Amino acid sequence: MKTKSMILSVLAWAISALMMTAWACTNIIVGKAASADGSVFVSYNADSYGMYGNIYHHVGGTHDKGEMRQVYDWDTNKYLGEIPQAERTYTVVGQMNENQVSITETTFGGRTELYETDGKQIGSAELPLGIDYGSLIYIALERATSARSAIGIMTSLVETYGYCSEGESFSVCDKNEAWILEMIGKGVGEKGAVWVAVRIPDDCVSAHANQSRITRLSQYAKKQVLCSKDVIKFARQKGYFTGKDADFSFRDAYAPNDFGAVRYCEARVWSIFHRLCEGMDQYVEYAKGNDLKGEMPLYMKPKQKVGVQDVMNAMRDHYEDTPFDILNTLGAGPYNMPYRPTPLEWKSGDKEYFNERPVSTQQTSFSFVGQMRSQYPDAVGGIVWVTNDDPNMAPYVPLYCSIKEVPRCFRRIAGIQDDVTFSWESAFWLQNSVSNMVYPYYSKMFADLARARDVLEKSFLDEMQASQADLVAQYEANPTVCAQQLQKRSTASAREMMDTWQRLFQFLMVRHLDMATKKVDEKQNKIFNPFQKTEHGIAEPPLRPGYPENYRKAIVEETGEKYEKK
Repeated sequence: MKTKSMILSVLAWAISALMMTAWACTNIIVGKAASADGSVFVSYNADSYGMYGNIYHHVGGTHDKGEMRQVYDWDTNKYLGEIPQAERTYTVVGQMNENQVSITETTFGGRTELYETDGKQIGSAELPLGIDYGSLIYIALERATSARSAIGIMTSLVETYGYCSEGESFSVCDKNEAWILEMIGKGVGEKGAVWVAVRIPDDCVSAHANQSRITRLSQYAKKQVLCSKDVIKFARQKGYFTGKDADFSFRDAYAPNDFGAVRYCEARVWSIFHRLCEGMDQYVEYAKGNDLKGEMPLYMKPKQKVGVQDVMNAMRDHYEDTPFDILNTLGAGPYNMPYRPTPLEWKSGDKEYFNERPVSTQQTSFSFVGQMRSQYPDAVGGIVWVTNDDPNMAPYVPLYCSIKEVPRCFRRIAGIQDDVTFSWESAFWLQNSVSNMVYPYYSKMFADLARARDVLEKSFLDEMQASQADLVAQYEANPTVCAQQLQKRSTASAREMMDTWQRLFQFLMVRHLDMATKKVDEKQNKIFNPFQKTEHGIAEPPLRPGYPENYRKAIVEETGEKYEKK
């Protein structure tokens, strides 16, 4: 691969990631013995207003000596410098590479003095400001053969070139192992970062959501922990920790809890554990932000084996049926919408309030579920499940981790389909067109969307299960022919989603026109049930339900007798 093509590839990726903001994302990890089929799962909601959701892609290959890789900050697109390219790089599709290595993240921020560097040089001559967290992810994916090697690459990069981002939690997984790596810089005049990584046991699940989750290191077996040599020493030097080494907590030293870190972030982790595990009632007060000295386990054993659909559904969580449930309140609007407008914190009069921040949120740019399977060849075993919108409002589409071309609908094409250029051929814009139609009329319209989403996802899962043995046999007989088949299947799945979602947009427009609801034949149980017609061939008169009863009561309470019929 030539240097110029690499520069263009990196630049396109960097531009597509503009406006990625902190305090936004959610990850779930499932160990191979905790999953229903022996997969390792990892998930990622990349939540950022203004970010165009496209699927990152790098085609692997060998590189000439002296070839350089340019580095752009993922959040700002600021050029940071360049580093020597690796002799060998691997194909990357979204957050997974062809070796079934996946890396995702959530930003926890941490102590501000450790990432506010006043612009002084903290890196190397090649990268004077250091390397950012997004670049760490994709450079590691381009070079890693395993989760452990990815951790080594990421930590070596910051040691060599410096680190210029806030505190980050990374999920670093492969087909056999899953790790959480937490990292934060050293502040003004200090190069590099302090970090710790903990291996998630195979029979457990874990999650993180914008707050550091690794606490007392001594509670984990030594073989379960990797860390920088100075992770405790540096905390002592800065006055963050004064106790015995055995009592050292990474979170308490580098990202102490406050109300927002718990209520807006750890509460999401609580809700995920609440779905998948037993015994979460004991942590409710902590998740509410009433016990800032508390903590939840980094990982737990699930109450039953976890399937890929369970992970997808958990990424759609809105605190349903928990103390944090946001339905059936005035903030949900007339049609009981499980979403709230930003900002997260707001004022009324001289008092400050906040909205609950669930896992599923309207500002999701893209969502990813990585399925890594050691029982199959890497090309066949790694499944990149993706969607370009809030996953509650759109289906996950399966792409194989080794494909050489990402379907067009998932790409950013400047001036054709990007953050300010609408296109019906863009998954991001098509999916957002549907979801933004449904949001304000959620209870009225969501059932139609959910039916289409669920039927489509089930068809993808069924097709993959039915074809798995044939694909493996084909790979063993002729990997090149199999690669063509994997590309064809990935492209066809994306096209099927786009075709279905275009029809869904049209169906919703016709059925719910002008706040009424046309009748359909529910007995046919199709994605798009046919509309009921009169004997003369026109649509049956639509239903006009008006506001739901709870909202009618709210109107009466507000207006009194003003609109009472005399």
